[in-house]
Amino acid sequence: MNPENFSLSERIVSPSYVRQGSQARRGHEQLIRQLLEQGKCPETGWSESTVELFLNELALMDSNNFLGNCGVGEREGRVASGLVARRHYRLIHGIGRSGDIAAVQPKAAGSSLLNKLTNSVVLDVLRLSGVRSAASCFVVPMATGMSLSLCFLTLRHRRPRARHIVWPRIDQKSCFKAMVTAGYEPVVVENVLEGDELRTDVAAVERQIQALGAESVLCVHSTTSCFAPRVPDRIEELATLCAKYDIPHIVNNAYGVQSSKCMHLIQQGARVGRVDAFVQSLDKNFMVPVGGAIIAGFDEAFVQEISQMYPGRASASPSLDVLITLLGLGAGGYKRLLAERKEMYSFLSQELGSLAAAHGERVLHTPHNPISLAMSLDGLRGDGDSKAVTQLGSMLFTRQVSGARVIPLGKEQTLAGHTFRGFMSHSEAYPVPYLNAAAAEVEQVVVVVEEEVEQVVVEEQVVVVVEEEVVVVEEVVVMKMMMMMELVMVEEEEEVVEEEVVEAVEEEVEEVVVVVEEVVVMMMMMMMELVMVEEEEEVVVVEEEEVVVVEEEEVVEVVVATTTTEVFPPRP
Repeated sequence: MNPENFSLSERIVSPSYVRQGSQARRGHEQLIRQLLEQGKCPETGWSESTVELFLNELALMDSNNFLGNCGVGEREGRVASGLVARRHYRLIHGIGRSGDIAAVQPKAAGSSLLNKLTNSVVLDVLRLSGVRSAASCFVVPMATGMSLSLCFLTLRHRRPRARHIVWPRIDQKSCFKAMVTAGYEPVVVENVLEGDELRTDVAAVERQIQALGAESVLCVHSTTSCFAPRVPDRIEELATLCAKYDIPHIVNNAYGVQSSKCMHLIQQGARVGRVDAFVQSLDKNFMVPVGGAIIAGFDEAFVQEISQMYPGRASASPSLDVLITLLGLGAGGYKRLLAERKEMYSFLSQELGSLAAAHGERVLHTPHNPISLAMSLDGLRGDGDSKAVTQLGSMLFTRQVSGARVIPLGKEQTLAGHTFRGFMSHSEAYPVPYLNAAAAEVEQVVVVVEEEVEQVVVEEQVVVVVEEEVVVVEEVVVMKMMMMMELVMVEEEEEVVEEEVVEAVEEEVEEVVVVVEEVVVMMMMMMMELVMVEEEEEVVVVEEEEVVVVEEEEVVEVVVATTTTEVFPPRP
């Protein structure tokens, strides 16, 4: 809707309503304008409606979404499934051209703008995370290992005589295979044990450079984020060494963006020596699906050279995912997650320490590792048998504890012809087996902690409800007991009343019996007097007797009626 369409809308709907809708839309457009002007991550995250409006506007700029477009080429953004088209917001052309992954596509202005903005926003986030002097970066649709290979292949043209990459040991397969895939021979430098920590042997690195010759070394390949008890490499010392011998320095910063310590090491390395490029994963640092990485550096020309080494066009999905995520979080939201991750690390350290103490173990002292922790498993070592240690790992996994790693002693692993002894422990002979846990994936850790808190709250609420129900039940029981007592008292009173009624009836019966006896005596006396009357008055006597008989019958009826009425009175 442009101003002209809003004006036309006022003929159909009340102008005041249309102006209100126009003002609301301008609020969304103002946010988009600021993004286009500044090219930085907004301080406050956007609403989903603003993000979707922006993406739909970008999609309309691609030729596959033009009204009446007639594509006659082999790649015209054709998609058979509407579900797939909607999943990608109809941004089908991808990013880059055959000669450069960062190049603009004539047929896809919207996708090209998406790519440029994503790289600009991600660079802003890298700077606010600690590498403030980073000059350039780009998102590549490959994970960390292949992205490292791309960096090594780019250096090939600068150092054609190089055959080796000097690599302080870290037991992670993808970074080792990245060197082999690029066609170089890794020169593994063992770490040194300082207390519980495994640290970079800078002197050994320099000896290898001197032994091989600087020209035969493609680069030093160092690492920041790693599993304890290994700690980040001494980036500053290695950067100084690379500057001294004029050797490139590539840093594997796989999940280091979320750690201010790792980012500070890279920044300091570039300040005091040489850091040519550093690579970080999208999924581990920005909570998006696996499949993308960021290649960044302090020399814009070298970063552009790496992007031009990528063969062909590329998928826009990683760029789209990270842009949506960062626009939704905003710079403030992402910094809040970084702060929460530090808090979760402290919480994890405390809880792991309690767990270790409860089982006679200890948390290994690795203060230079800001992400990962390790707990000893001496109690499971037995007589050199690692079965109990590995069994613990499988038990954790079957109980849905993912990400924890149990490290037995003496394991061997061969990769591309190189045998690693004590594999996974970053050392040929680390003294104890251990268990790893990391506060690395911020949101998942936060969600787990929040769920635990919510569970406790729910349980407390249930207890309160149960207590209230118990009180109610007790009140009901008391009421019922009182009612029963009242009933008992009523029954006792009724029994007393019944006893009194019976006594009264018995007394009345006795009185009636006495009255009847007196009447009978009187009747007998009257009959005797009548017998003594003279015979000559027999007729009269007979008549009188009949009268008496009648009276007796009436008296008897009266007596019987009286007795029946009074002896059995109605029960109250």
